[in-house]
Amino acid sequence: MEAAAWLRGQARTLRRPLARVAGVTALQALLLVGQAWWLADMLAAVVLRRAVFIDLRWQWIGALSIVPLRFALGVSARRTAYATALNLTSRLRRAHLDTARDLGPLGLRDVASGELLTGIVEGVDALLPYYARYLPQAGAAVIVPLLLAVVILPLDWISGLVLVLTAPLVPLFMILVGNAAARASARRLVQLRRLGAAMIDALGGLSTLRQLGAAERVAARLDVVGKVYRDTSMQVLRVAFLSSLVLEFLAMVSIAVVAVLIGFRLLWSELALREGLFVLLFAPEFYLPLRALGALRHARDDAHAAAANILALRQACAPATAPAVGGRRRPPAVAPTVACIGLHYAYPHRQDVLRGLDLQLAPRTVTALVGATGGGKSTVLALLQGFARPRLGSIRVDGVDLAELDLTAWRRRIAWLPQHTHVFDGTVADNLLAETSASDAESLARAACTSGFDTVVTRLPLGWRAPLGERGVGLSGGELQRLALTRLWLRMDARLLLLDEPTAHLDDDSAATVHAAIRAAAADKTVLLIAHRLQSARLADHVVVLQDGRAVEAGTPAQLLRAGGAYARLQAAEAMQ
Repeated sequence: MEAAAWLRGQARTLRRPLARVAGVTALQALLLVGQAWWLADMLAAVVLRRAVFIDLRWQWIGALSIVPLRFALGVSARRTAYATALNLTSRLRRAHLDTARDLGPLGLRDVASGELLTGIVEGVDALLPYYARYLPQAGAAVIVPLLLAVVILPLDWISGLVLVLTAPLVPLFMILVGNAAARASARRLVQLRRLGAAMIDALGGLSTLRQLGAAERVAARLDVVGKVYRDTSMQVLRVAFLSSLVLEFLAMVSIAVVAVLIGFRLLWSELALREGLFVLLFAPEFYLPLRALGALRHARDDAHAAAANILALRQACAPATAPAVGGRRRPPAVAPTVACIGLHYAYPHRQDVLRGLDLQLAPRTVTALVGATGGGKSTVLALLQGFARPRLGSIRVDGVDLAELDLTAWRRRIAWLPQHTHVFDGTVADNLLAETSASDAESLARAACTSGFDTVVTRLPLGWRAPLGERGVGLSGGELQRLALTRLWLRMDARLLLLDEPTAHLDDDSAATVHAAIRAAAADKTVLLIAHRLQSARLADHVVVLQDGRAVEAGTPAQLLRAGGAYARLQAAEAMQ
């Protein structure tokens, strides 16, 4: 029911194009009336008056001239419907991509990437036949029989009554037989979603599977899922063919009844030959839209199943991880003061990861956030970027609530270093410029020198033009970290730096160079540093210890060590490792 309501809601945007298609369909039906009348008149003239071709030339010209006109109208209607449906599905796909983008790292962390991709691609594609073919045909199934019934009933009320009484049987049996097809279609799309997600995830982790010797087991599992999908698809086809056979049988029986009644009344001279032929020519066309609608029932079932999957995917991204909406106020152009006041945040079906966190980020200083793994440090970064809104509490930027700021403009003021570096398919230069506005060689060289990535570029045979795969094949973990740092330094126009363990995978000398660069950057920026290794926290002006979602200690590194509290215990535990 929810999926059907969602489909109808999307169809409201197509009212005008579908109305034009309905008008063209009505015009086609009227042309059919004229064509059938001319043909019936010609046949009656040949049989009763033994007329020859030259005597019927105007009827022939009229009947034949309608054929290309009806064809042109049909092509126009189909093009209009397809173009409109294509625009709608394109908008829906863009909307899903925008939703995925706005949800950010928190909203998407519980959604498998393969499942998300399959839903956006295959799920939206399944809606195209519904809007392009099923809905226009549903309109034709209403308009054409009504118009033809209006024409037939005054000429031959008996045949018209038979047609009117038998016409509802076609959609009735379509519903009865189609329920099984709907269930089969839903199962098929579920299996397609599982197969697509499993295939994409297996391809993405193929190197890991080969190293662990698990590729053959995963391939066997994919074979099983593929066989289930194949069997489900064949079941859908069987039900679809059965429903088409039932509808064709009902239509043929109804036409046969009309033909028999017309034959007897012609024999008893109760009906004129021209009117009888006219009704006989009309009868197949009367049921044709209904039969075509029955043949497209699978498109409706697939669309309902796809809509249900799309809605389920949206719900999987949970209201608790919904993105902040943002306002229209411009963010500050200088290093901001950021205050997190009483932040509470929880992931779906989990306890709060943040429980009243208070955090103050002062401009032109480095603040380090330390704590055990899973304590909510990365969650704080996502909240500061506006990828989610806290359940309770607020984030204030220079005294203004983050919810009132233009989030797009706010994110332009932020330079973010993630914990895991993503590499795009392209050259080294592409991977740097993909996230920056820098385009000159001097900026690239300066940023690469600061991060130490210049030595990596020198080693590559093609330098900046060297191709990189999606996972940065050919680069070590430390080199990938230097690539991420180069992206960061190219965003030196940013006023808030969010760094998630910037010296991960780096040797001591490289880490010292990065620490010095961070200290230099803090001269005109606000810096928040997530430190998993406490060595990075030593460069901070201010350290906040996060424990059980709360800030339990705060001060300079030296003060916290002398206090002998949570920070000192973390330091001692790290020294023992």
